Amino acid sequence: MQVAVVTFDGFNELDSFIASALINRCRKGGLEAFITTPTPVVTSMNGVEVTGQRPMQFVTDAEVVLIGSGVKTRDVVADDRLISRLPLDSSRQLIGAQCSGALVLARLGLLDGVPACTDMKSRPFVEACDVTVLDAPFHAEGNIATTGGCLASQYLATWVITRMLGEDAARDAIGYVASVGENQETVERSLRAVHTGAVAPR
Repeated sequence: MQVAVVTFDGFNELDSFIASALINRCRKGGLEAFITTPTPVVTSMNGVEVTGQRPMQFVTDAEVVLIGSGVKTRDVVADDRLISRLPLDSSRQLIGAQCSGALVLARLGLLDGVPACTDMKSRPFVEACDVTVLDAPFHAEGNIATTGGCLASQYLATWVITRMLGEDAARDAIGYVASVGENQETVERSLRAVHTGAVAPR
């Protein structure tokens, strides 16, 4: 079971790295995440250069596709050629987006009639796509999920792990990385956010 963490130039390190690191705690269970990039090397919003682990066409093979955010997301959604490289299919893939990544899902038509979560800076741009933005850290309908706020990436990872491997695997992964003395609290908060934010598709 493979996860493509789509990471564009200008990406937010917290979004791509937290999600991929948490999911990769589940390699023994057969779930593995890969930083997936449109070019061999991308540079983060803070100047960190990263070599992609998989090329963009990997999104067609992945069972899960997560779209990270960044300072250039509006440029991404305006680039028809780049968007055409994301032939996502919610009938067979879990698809999630972090913060401004919701703009990409909106551009792909995946948020038609579906409310979304995003960060405060991205909110007006997501709303301009006729998407209702929720005051919540996580929302999922069927195979589509969105999160708002950099640290909400843990909820996106929790959702993926729970859907692919079950709640026990999510508990183990989140509990391992949680701050000492806050393990149980962190696990329960993550699972509560996912359970509360997930609804049946309309």
